[in-house]
Amino acid sequence: MRKSHTKLGLLWGFTLAGVSACAPADDGEQSGQSSTETPAQTVAAVSEPDTTGAAMWAHLRESDYQESWALWPETEAFYQGIDPHGALLTTYVNTVAESALLAGQTMLPEGSVVVKENFMPDEQLAAVTVMYKRTGYNPEHNDWFFVKYLPDGSLDQTPGGMAMEGRVPGCQACHMAKRDVDYLYTPRPTEQ
Repeated sequence: MRKSHTKLGLLWGFTLAGVSACAPADDGEQSGQSSTETPAQTVAAVSEPDTTGAAMWAHLRESDYQESWALWPETEAFYQGIDPHGALLTTYVNTVAESALLAGQTMLPEGSVVVKENFMPDEQLAAVTVMYKRTGYNPEHNDWFFVKYLPDGSLDQTPGGMAMEGRVPGCQACHMAKRDVDYLYTPRPTEQ
């Protein structure tokens, strides 16, 4: 079991309960799932989220990423962060991204998801930022979909009021400096 964060776990629990309470009831017909599906089939059904903030949030919630995904290789919870992501960071990767990183791949494959929890110096969650690679989504920027959530799961906004999801200009501009390593700032296992 992964190291859990009590405060963060409670926050996510309350947030997820609130989001779930607002969601329409799913009788299985609407999503194409039947009540006879196994948990593995359900996970497979959410393995390819759409490129919207709402779909990614649902994917993270359904995947239980804090418990089921790995930390970025050779990092721990609450490592030193840099602006604009926060004083402390915890970075999770799904199995697609983890396998590629451990194999030493420079470019992550389609389906890779990187979740960076951004914390204040007192370990209070400030934001959750996500990069999701989907082939054909954003070829000019290595097909990365970017999204930034506030601690309650709502989308953050730029100072101009733009929702921070999709082809976010500020995210793209900053991450372009790392285009030779697939737009990723977190050091690869071999760079540590």
